[in-house]
Amino acid sequence: MPELEKKNDSKDYITVAGAVNVDIAGTPTAPLVDRDSNPGHVKITYGGVGRNIAENIVRLGMRAELLTVLGNDMHTGHIQKHCHDLGIGLQHALIAAGRSTSAYLCINDVSGDMHVAVNDMGIYSMMTPEYLRSNINLINHGNLLVIDANIPQESIEYLAENCTVPILAEPVSTLKAVRFKNILPMIFMIKPNRLEAETLSGIRIKDDSDLLNAANALLDLGVKHVYISLGSEGVFYAGGSVRKKIARYESLVVNTTGCGDAFMAACAWGIAKGFPMEKNALLGLAAASLCVEVQGAVCMNITVENLFKRIDESGDELWI
Repeated sequence: MPELEKKNDSKDYITVAGAVNVDIAGTPTAPLVDRDSNPGHVKITYGGVGRNIAENIVRLGMRAELLTVLGNDMHTGHIQKHCHDLGIGLQHALIAAGRSTSAYLCINDVSGDMHVAVNDMGIYSMMTPEYLRSNINLINHGNLLVIDANIPQESIEYLAENCTVPILAEPVSTLKAVRFKNILPMIFMIKPNRLEAETLSGIRIKDDSDLLNAANALLDLGVKHVYISLGSEGVFYAGGSVRKKIARYESLVVNTTGCGDAFMAACAWGIAKGFPMEKNALLGLAAASLCVEVQGAVCMNITVENLFKRIDESGDELWI
């Protein structure tokens, strides 16, 4: 694994390889009636783990280049404009003829909780090693590579074998986390939740002792930095001689979608700036605490200034 270097030239950017989704959510205005048309509100937004991470990185003031696959359909132009307006680099995305853009369709109950959902992410089978090979120079001239596990395992393994910049891994789910198993020695940082950490380490986590053992197992397998997300309990991070659990920042919880993506983006920003693990953990928790306070997967108020303000308000120390 290459040593981290802070770069200050025009190539100062983070590459993200992962998913862009069209999110369609319907919420009824009265209790749901099965097998009937329910009056309500339908909202269309753009999400996806990779896209969310890239947007957060851009909002923190650093360039983000997003490698992904889009269908050749009605959503493509809207997503391209959306990313252009935000400042997310999407010019290297693959447009797959005859395929539908990745979509997530959910029906909520009257309280806003998900009742049933369907995801159509088959297009990511098109995110092949051949496509990534055509962009390997872009990846290797950046600061870091963030991989979300929505892309195929063979593509993740190609990146691990050919990437010369530090790799940050977002497991996404227990089902997809296993796609990182063969490349753990090549990963600089990984951010699993408790269940994903169990899947990757093979250790059932019931208490803090198990948490330590799971983190140590991942370090023994070659990962340099491990951040295990504990939801409302905060985060446990480990690397080198450091093993520490820290609580989350107090926030008014409005929505938890996207908080893990915000955490990853803030950590990626901190790693690119050369910050040590302890500071990156604080940055990640601050980003998650801002995200949880708003509707939607990305908080528009996630800025470096607001991260530092949240950390300072908590009494923690962070300096550049």
